[in-house]
Amino acid sequence: MKKEFFVQNRKNLHDRLPDQSITLFFAGEAPQKSADDKYVFTPNRNFYYLTGLVKEQLILAFLKLDGKVEEQLYIQRVDPVLEKWEGKMLTTDEAKELTGVATVRYLDEFESVAFNRTLHNNEVHALALDLERRGFDALPTRANLFAQEAKTRYPYLQIVNIYPAVSELRTRKTAEEVAKIKKAAELTNLGIQRMMKHAHECETEYQLEAHFNFALHSAGIRETAFHSIVAAGGNATVLHYSENNCRIGDNELVQIDLGAEFEFYKADISRVIPKSGTFTDRQKQLYNIVLKAELEVIAAIKPGVPFKELNEIAKRVLAEGCIQIGLIQEASELPEYYYHGVSHHLGLDTHDVGNYRELVLEPGMVLTVEPGLYVAAEQIGIRIEDDVLVTEDGHEVLSEGILKTVEEIEAYMAR
Repeated sequence: MKKEFFVQNRKNLHDRLPDQSITLFFAGEAPQKSADDKYVFTPNRNFYYLTGLVKEQLILAFLKLDGKVEEQLYIQRVDPVLEKWEGKMLTTDEAKELTGVATVRYLDEFESVAFNRTLHNNEVHALALDLERRGFDALPTRANLFAQEAKTRYPYLQIVNIYPAVSELRTRKTAEEVAKIKKAAELTNLGIQRMMKHAHECETEYQLEAHFNFALHSAGIRETAFHSIVAAGGNATVLHYSENNCRIGDNELVQIDLGAEFEFYKADISRVIPKSGTFTDRQKQLYNIVLKAELEVIAAIKPGVPFKELNEIAKRVLAEGCIQIGLIQEASELPEYYYHGVSHHLGLDTHDVGNYRELVLEPGMVLTVEPGLYVAAEQIGIRIEDDVLVTEDGHEVLSEGILKTVEEIEAYMAR
């Protein structure tokens, strides 16, 4: 991503910042795993969206006074000894060049320069932070902890959550972002093709998963978009099945839900692989109902369509199909076999940020489409998922070309 992308993202945020405020974004730090071992670091996605930097502990600050915004970036001082152990550190000149932030200082100056001096001059009345929190019992983030400490020290400060503002910006992707998601889908396709080629020789879910990982690693991709789901037989009726350690029966379907991550942008694709290379008549019957639902939802995507309407289309088509084959007698029974929504935002996060309440589709939004049927009594779970861009006059399937029909899958596996 070019520097101008991040510069523009910050400019887009300027008008959304409260006046007479300081706004902070933290890059984050890899948590401790055990002893001297840490988890692999990955930057807070909002921090990355605004800076493009992939370094720990950094802080981005916006100071907005009387409508004018000053951007500041705080980095670690270069330590020649630490560089011998962990590699080259970011210099102030490099940080300026990479981000376009004119003012770059060191982290040990942060409290005195960015915070204490500003507050002492009575210029700032609000502190805005990325206060994302996924649940009441969720572990506090650095921003959450900073808000608590700041409120204790400066009780007159108004704490503002800037997270919704950044989330709203991120829902509409630029052409550069769309290109990265599309590339992630292409890489995912390489992995899916390899899984289809080798499914017949895999005795376990983890062996099949290994072929996906091998294809990505061979293409230079080390990260998956999320923990891959490779679920054989009845395991596919568990939506977020993650063990991937069971045997695959000769006539079983394997539900795969996976994706590559390309330069932090994700793909999220679901397909179904018959280990034998062919679907049974019953498997084909259920599969084609799900496929019809997916295609009809995709066809409905265009600007101005209420987001919630997509799931209503999926439910209608699934119910009609299930009634036709005698699985259910009336539409009210469908939740026994379909129990999730059909879509979510996609981008820097797999379940990307953005409010779904009263959401109306706009150009630049990237959505998944993933209807499914889960018949536990028959040990069959089927979900088909693609990634779709909302365009000015309709939509574009970013994962176009990944084999999807029964005939395509069987023909490919037969080769």
